Amino acid sequence: MKRFLGFIKKEFLHIFRDYRTLIILFGIPAAQILIFGYAISMDLKNAGIGILDLSKDELSQELSAKLVSSDFFRETGQLESYNEIDGLFKAGKTKAVFIIGENFGDRIISEGKAPLMIIADGSEPNTATLVTNYAMAIINDFSRELNNQDISMAIQPEIRMFYNPELRSHFMFVPGVITLILILICALMTSVTITREKEFGTMEVLLVSPLRPVQIILGKVVPYFLLSLVNVILILLLSWLVFDLPVKGSIILLLGESMLYILMSLTLGILISTVSSSMQQAIFISLIGLMLPTILLSGFIFPIENMPGIYNYVSMVLPPRYFIVIIKNIMIKGQGLGYVWKETLIIILMTLVFIFLSMKKFKTRLE
Repeated sequence: MKRFLGFIKKEFLHIFRDYRTLIILFGIPAAQILIFGYAISMDLKNAGIGILDLSKDELSQELSAKLVSSDFFRETGQLESYNEIDGLFKAGKTKAVFIIGENFGDRIISEGKAPLMIIADGSEPNTATLVTNYAMAIINDFSRELNNQDISMAIQPEIRMFYNPELRSHFMFVPGVITLILILICALMTSVTITREKEFGTMEVLLVSPLRPVQIILGKVVPYFLLSLVNVILILLLSWLVFDLPVKGSIILLLGESMLYILMSLTLGILISTVSSSMQQAIFISLIGLMLPTILLSGFIFPIENMPGIYNYVSMVLPPRYFIVIIKNIMIKGQGLGYVWKETLIIILMTLVFIFLSMKKFKTRLE
């Protein structure tokens, strides 16, 4: 029995001395419960809205104030004409625009109804549905308050969806799937391929060959670059032929941005390979470190503005957050480089940082 207890004690000591095992046992569950508990939220919070008040009377301003004062919405712009609506949506900060028709207050008092329209950004179907539902609840509450003041009324706003009139879910998951597939395939396969050479001892053989280290790395990543580009084209063709989801913007710009994102993912994979001592470790870092954050914190499924502030800052270091914005703006909204240049610049900077860190770590490992 003493031998058995001693063996158990030895296993405990091995576990406590291995920080990687402790991270798997305690760190990952704690991180997942925090991420799933706070990041995954179907509640609406701080959704950007614009208001076009064509009446500007007492009741219209009261309704506007009621919408903005709630915790669900924040005002991103006071519009003066219909021509400003498209630009407000293209800026990317606005989820819906409320248009209050002319003579709003007078028509409520005289007719018991008033002209009101809600235009939501249908490129994110889940968020658009939440925005309209929460807005209807606020408007109904506004109607009840007026009824208590002996003003008989019922507001039934007209609801329209920009970019995705039928609220088809394909508009959400196709850009997200492209983003997820590219970063996983590129980073995972590149890191595993290079780590496998080191683990099997063949990296030294390659290094003493006539090829330079840079040529070796390029030879490893070029096939995945080309195959990933074929993946993008295949997904775009399937989304067009099967789901009737065309590319509204420039296909050349979309492919160019995709190649930039693929290059960034490949450099990230190289960086992962430099800090990994085995294929299992590279797979673990790539899958756990990339897949869950991409799904949960990039805005793929759950709006970032609904999350606590700390998760907004965490998502800022995730490349998928910026590529999802790029691909949605080009593919669904038909925008050009002028609307996605900031996100493009961020991905370029991330690529350069990953290249610098990879070269530094790779030289260190060689020494």
